[in-house]
Formats: sequence, C-alpha cells, structure tokens
Amino acid sequence: MKILAILASPRGTRGNTGRLLDEVLAGAREVGAETEVLSLSTLKVQPCVGCDNCHKTGICPINDDYEGIKEKLLACDGFILASPNYIFSVTAQMKALFDRCNGLIHCMALEGKYAAVVETSGGGEDADVISYMERVINTLGATSAGGIGSPVAGVRTFPDEATLYGKASALGRDLCRCISEKRRFPEQERFHEAFRSRMSGLVDFMKEFWSFERDYWQKRTLAR
Repeated sequence: MKILAILASPRGTRGNTGRLLDEVLAGAREVGAETEVLSLSTLKVQPCVGCDNCHKTGICPINDDYEGIKEKLLACDGFILASPNYIFSVTAQMKALFDRCNGLIHCMALEGKYAAVVETSGGGEDADVISYMERVINTLGATSAGGIGSPVAGVRTFPDEATLYGKASALGRDLCRCISEKRRFPEQERFHEAFRSRMSGLVDFMKEFWSFERDYWQKRTLAR
C-alpha cells in the first residue's frame, strides 16, 4: 500500500506541519504502508494560467513539477494533504497546486482513493482549514478518512504532545484501514453523487471545447 503525502509548508519537513505529519506517516508505516513525502518547498508548482489545455488534452503545458505530482497522485493508494494555516487558509504553495488540479477535479479522477489532512496554526482556528482541504479531497473524487490539526507551542512543539501524537498516528493507521476495508462514508458519498452530476454536466456543456474531459466522462458512463 502506497501513501503519498504532499507537504505545503515553506519550511518543508523542518516546520511544525512536517513534525505533525511525521506522526501520521509513522502510524501508516506501523500497519505496513510505504510512504513518500513530496515537499512543495523543494518543487516548482506555478499558478494556473487558465489556458484550458488540461481540459482539451489532459496535460498541463506549464513546464514545472505539476505533472509529476499528478502522476504520483493517480498511482498512490491514499494520500495526505498537509499545510499550515496561513491567514485562515492553506499556504500559497498548496493553493497553487489545488488550482492546477482543476482538470483532475473536473474528472473526479481520484475516485476510489482515500485521504487524510494535517494542519497546524500559530493561534488556532484549525477546523476551517481542515474542512477546506477535506472538501478539495471530495471534489477530486476521493474520500476523507479524517484530519488532525493543532496550534503550536513553539518550534516543532505542541500542547499536550503525547495525546496529539497518539491521535496523529491513529489517523495514519485508520487511513490505511479505510483503504483496505473500502470503508464507506454516506455523507461523502452523497457529496460525490451531487458533484459528479455537476462536473459531468459542466463538461457536457463544454464538450465542443474540452475534448479530453468529454471523452473521459463518456468512457466512465459506459463503464458504469
């Protein structure tokens, strides 16, 4: 089982988010998962320029690391999104990645995969950022196994660390179990159903222009 973590802290693995992510990944490895961390601080993901090429061909023409990240997302069994809270949202690095994923979102291309969320903050208000990343997971077609977030107490330290780290490792284990058991979450399934109708309808409306996504949805409809 392969778990891919995408870490969006500008400090990379040296930051607070990287520290909490370590515990989640340790939990995943406890139950036999192979893990890989992609740190956006060492990769180049430029902003989306709205060229529509991904909708027409399935490939983004921007010459950076996005296509490599996309291929790893498509190949993994589960993934983790990890970002610090920057002004009540994810970092610019993570937002740039999300925007570049719009082709994946139009196709809900990560359907059947499970994911988890890791977040840290300087002063709290963690829930909204966790919820935002979980919503992105759902729009990609994937299912969230849960999230963990915490304000920090210093550099790479947290309040009540023993409890927090216990929950973090449990999240990593639970993510793997969700994958193995193909666990169902009815509320997320209802979201997927509604969003699937929305995206397939959008692509059908644009079918003369978005040929890759048109063909993708036609094949999916035939396969169901």
